[in-house]
Amino acid sequence: MNCENYNARKAIERIEKMNLGHIRIMEVCGTHTMAIAKSGLRGALPGNIELLSGPGCPVCVTPPEVIDAVISLAEQKNVTVATYGDMIKVPGSVPAKSLATARAHGAEISVVYSALDAVDIAERTPWREVVFLGVGFETTAPGTAAAIKVAKERGVSNFSVFSLLKTVEPALRALISQDGFNISGFLCPGHVATIIGARGFEFLARDYGLPCVVAGFEPREILYATEKLLLQIEQNSPKIENAYPDGATFEGNTLAAKMTEAVFEPTDALWRGLGEIPASGLSLREEFSEFDAVKKLGITYEKNEKSSPCRCGDVICGKLSPRSCPLFGRACTPENPVGPCMVSGEGACAAYYKYSE
Repeated sequence: MNCENYNARKAIERIEKMNLGHIRIMEVCGTHTMAIAKSGLRGALPGNIELLSGPGCPVCVTPPEVIDAVISLAEQKNVTVATYGDMIKVPGSVPAKSLATARAHGAEISVVYSALDAVDIAERTPWREVVFLGVGFETTAPGTAAAIKVAKERGVSNFSVFSLLKTVEPALRALISQDGFNISGFLCPGHVATIIGARGFEFLARDYGLPCVVAGFEPREILYATEKLLLQIEQNSPKIENAYPDGATFEGNTLAAKMTEAVFEPTDALWRGLGEIPASGLSLREEFSEFDAVKKLGITYEKNEKSSPCRCGDVICGKLSPRSCPLFGRACTPENPVGPCMVSGEGACAAYYKYSE
């Protein structure tokens, strides 16, 4: 079976004939979440096949206490926060506060498309400290690392990075170790796999006996990967398969991975829904500490134990669907989001809301 000339209708017919019980599959990629919702793939599959969203949206997994620290940072004098657009409307522990509200009250916030854009802004405004919010997984980490190296080479001393970067493997291990974990297999993120390779997900089959397939991003590619995953489950033969060979190799992009490793080192990090996970974040190495906004500006935050009516943390852990949250579509909408899953263009709640099924 290969994806070339892959017939979706016939694939659905094959899946319907499989000898399977109730199967819960988790995708770990915000782009997959949106593609599945937009294409109606969830509804096209047999009723015993359940597709769930996992911790694959970097904005969504950033916890409220960290968002609070970001907002406080933006409110400082002579600081410009440079960020991707998805972060602008994400609320902190107080739903009415976000970078958008801080900007409305005079904070300097620039939406950028890359970390290098933030370096350029810093060069043009040497009288302000420009802090780039390094949000993302292994996919965006190399670009952020490259920007830090460029800033060092150019001597841009008023540029720094608040690293919110995270890595996928520790999060999936933490997810699997949670009480009540009940996922049959994983659709692995193609973007991350372009960097760490399909081998980066070998641990799922090796250590936990969980089927896993790296998937592309078109609906047909996701269905293709889903069928391969279901075949593993039916045959009880868990392994890592790469259904996205045009974008990801088994080994990954070693040059990009080395770029990340040269600038960053693992550190403990807070995740929404998963708590603090050892060695799941990336902090700047000592030789680049002059660009570490946490050290440079004294950024601090503590773990917040307060409960919230927003169930985003449970959504990204596969414990419930967005529709099961009592706020969904009522108190929480894209216009007035209570949690990041309704804000981000990769959020599960935003996908469900936009593409009602």
